[in-house]
Amino acid sequence: MAHFNAIIGQSPALDSLIRSAKIVAATDVTVLLKGETGTGKEVLATAIQQASARANNAFITLNCAALPESLIESELFGHKKGSFTGASSDKQGLFQAADGGTLFLDEINSLPLSIQAKLLRFLESGECIAVGDIKPYKVDVRVISATNSDLNKQIESGEFRSDLYFRLNVVPLELPPLAQRTEDIESLIKHFLALFENTHTLAAPKFSKSALKALKDYAWPGNIRELRNLCERLSNLLAGRVIEPENLPSEFTTKYISNTPVVSNFTLPETGLHLDTLEADLIYQALNRTKGNRSKSAKLLGISRDTLLYRMQKHGFAS
Repeated sequence: MAHFNAIIGQSPALDSLIRSAKIVAATDVTVLLKGETGTGKEVLATAIQQASARANNAFITLNCAALPESLIESELFGHKKGSFTGASSDKQGLFQAADGGTLFLDEINSLPLSIQAKLLRFLESGECIAVGDIKPYKVDVRVISATNSDLNKQIESGEFRSDLYFRLNVVPLELPPLAQRTEDIESLIKHFLALFENTHTLAAPKFSKSALKALKDYAWPGNIRELRNLCERLSNLLAGRVIEPENLPSEFTTKYISNTPVVSNFTLPETGLHLDTLEADLIYQALNRTKGNRSKSAKLLGISRDTLLYRMQKHGFAS
């Protein structure tokens, strides 16, 4: 299906994902997309919708983390005039606007518990209730949701309803992180450089073999979004040039531009350790030592500020 051509790459992990996505696109089944931030969950949701029988109807996206709890209920289900201060007229919700089409709920893990109950009611009965109303309305909407966190952990902590999870997780599709599909990096770079060459009307740069190796060896905490941003930056700053390792940000290139061996002052305990716990503890110590200054904390940890912010979000630090 041509609709999946927007998903760039030929790695086995991606190929398997796309085959599954094409199957579910032909049905109305509820889909839960899982994967780290920046792996392309919205791109996949769009492809599923465009390959479905609902392709000619509305496709509406809501980032559940983008709105405060006081507004998200009204945004989803609508409200009646006078139902709260500022409700000067009736308002249609996204479920009504998406009737006959698809509603993509991104970062579903951020949906407040009070709203989770209303979403569950819709998934079970097709009914919604606007804020301030007592009479439900019915809509025909396919729900695709996405999460960048482990919902099972949120269920254990009481932050997410298990019954809603089972309703959303009818067909789970997990997008692999970019670090697990490094064979796709060159195809993605080619795609992004062509895109920015056209957008900015600048000659696209080229990556040397050593620069490509540096990119393939990188951990990519920001995944495809981070690669896209890097390509746009280099397309503007180094248009038409050959990109060498020294032209890349420092987090990509340390071992490629220095012949000095890395000396470690840390010895792995015989019993092993929990790497995520250690990373979270080091971030906490850095932030504590710098009194919360993120730029100084990133410098202490030897990473970029963007990487620090990503890892703070990953470990649940206030952002």
